Amino acid sequence: MTVPATFSFDAPGDAERAAAELRRVKALATLVLAGTLALFVTAKALLPVHPVFGFIAAFAEAATIGGLADWYAVVALFRRPLGLPIPHTAIIQSNQHRIADKLGEFIEVHFLEAAPVEAKLRQIDFGSFIADWLRDRKRSADLARFTLRLLPEAVSATETSGLMTFITRRITTQLQSIDLAPLAAGTLRAFVSEGRHQGLLDDILRAVHESLTQPETMAMVRQKIRGELPTLLKLYRADKYLVNKIVASATTFFEEVRSDPKHPFRGEFDRMVLTFVDRLGNDRAYADRIDGLKRDLLARPELGDLARTIWSNTRTFIERSASGETQVLQHYLARMFVEAGEALAGDSELRAEINQGLVAVFRSFIADQKSGVSSFISDQVKAWDMGQLISLIEINIGRDLQYIRFNGSLIGGIAGLALYSIEFLLRLL
Repeated sequence: MTVPATFSFDAPGDAERAAAELRRVKALATLVLAGTLALFVTAKALLPVHPVFGFIAAFAEAATIGGLADWYAVVALFRRPLGLPIPHTAIIQSNQHRIADKLGEFIEVHFLEAAPVEAKLRQIDFGSFIADWLRDRKRSADLARFTLRLLPEAVSATETSGLMTFITRRITTQLQSIDLAPLAAGTLRAFVSEGRHQGLLDDILRAVHESLTQPETMAMVRQKIRGELPTLLKLYRADKYLVNKIVASATTFFEEVRSDPKHPFRGEFDRMVLTFVDRLGNDRAYADRIDGLKRDLLARPELGDLARTIWSNTRTFIERSASGETQVLQHYLARMFVEAGEALAGDSELRAEINQGLVAVFRSFIADQKSGVSSFISDQVKAWDMGQLISLIEINIGRDLQYIRFNGSLIGGIAGLALYSIEFLLRLL
């Protein structure tokens, strides 16, 4: 059931003051009408005394008729004059539904048309408003708290809706469809073109040198050499000599390579790496081997367990943050919102894109919903209490309408006087 709308003034005393003023003007207009009628009767009675009373009577008669006609027009706009069922009176009440439909249609056609709506929306700088809103630290902190309150429910909804399963399957499918060989070849080629592989070579040489000079490594090499030497050489401890020579030679070689950017070994390393990159990008056997490794990795249960563990830890952290147990995430979100506002304030192009995007969204939304707005306005007007609405209209504009009665008496009287004067002159001719 629709509840009739009610209307009120902003201040409690406004209605009483407006009603008192309306009553005063109505009484004055009625007094003018009564005065013109009395003047007409008096002038008619005195007509034999002097011809001038004919002019006064003509003025008063027409003024009375004009005043009555305008009184009828003003009253008929709101209600039936003297309560009589005269056709085409109580115009507002009788046409409530038609007025409601036309009002809704007018607003839909003229106020919610695409061009004026878009023009108005383009006057609004949504980007600057968002930037200023986010730059306020208190607002960003409130937004962070609000976001944190929603996150646990969002996480639970994600788990119960099957969205996580869908996302996991989609990610797995996308990973399985990726051809890693060309991607790895391109990455390595860029790595080589930037010369970063030479730094890797230096790290490898340093690691090999450090490993080779370890006492344990030297002892193992010496034992291996000792097992291969003839007995006679073992007596002269040739194994120790050979190990020291090998380590010394390797150390010298490593230092030469590391200290000389143009060492021939570096060129050989370049060719070796580039050959591997070419084969990785073009050799189907390499691609199949990498693809097999990828499938084996994705199929391992440990990967699923790792993903579930990460998700569980993330959910626990979010729940702790939402409950206030830890403030880390809230502080991070608040800082992120402030930084986003600062960045947006300094990026005019991004603000322009945001404004353009929001204009398009709101324009489309209003275009889709304007018929609903029209129907809503129409339904609201149809549900109004017309008696109360008419009283409100009378209180607001009734004073001006009463002046129509004054004008009607004046204009009518002047017209009557003019016509009588013409008639009087014609009789003299």
